[in-house]
Amino acid sequence: MPNDSAVRQSKSAWVAKQAALYEESGGTKGTTTQGIPCLLLDYVGRRSGDWHRTVLMYGRDGEDHLVVASNGGSETHPLWYLSLQENPRVRLRVNTERFEAEARTLSAEEKARVWPELKKVWTGWDDYQQKTERDIPVIALRRVEG
Repeated sequence: MPNDSAVRQSKSAWVAKQAALYEESGGTKGTTTQGIPCLLLDYVGRRSGDWHRTVLMYGRDGEDHLVVASNGGSETHPLWYLSLQENPRVRLRVNTERFEAEARTLSAEEKARVWPELKKVWTGWDDYQQKTERDIPVIALRRVEG
């Protein structure tokens, strides 16, 4: 896994600012957006091979952290999701804890089971799904031992 200086920050200014606050505080600041819990996702870019970082709202399913590849309800998947499909090994910061995880897209049945709880975390995901014909993926991030 890379050291922090080797991770490319988001091109979105607000995401980069929140990610920097989150990481620099050791996970004690910048941990929510609009009151919704957020995590830092470090992933390998599918084209560059470089490590990238983004901030994502999340829900839980048992020990798994769940993230939603909504991309604001657009007709295309977010770039981070495309990268996870090719390189599922990631690094997370969830509050003060930093650990490695494996990403896996949930099946339709699994998504149907967790979607009601995810909508309780943030209702916007349901609005995004209704806005697009694309089936918005839900990704489970499962901790792996070093």
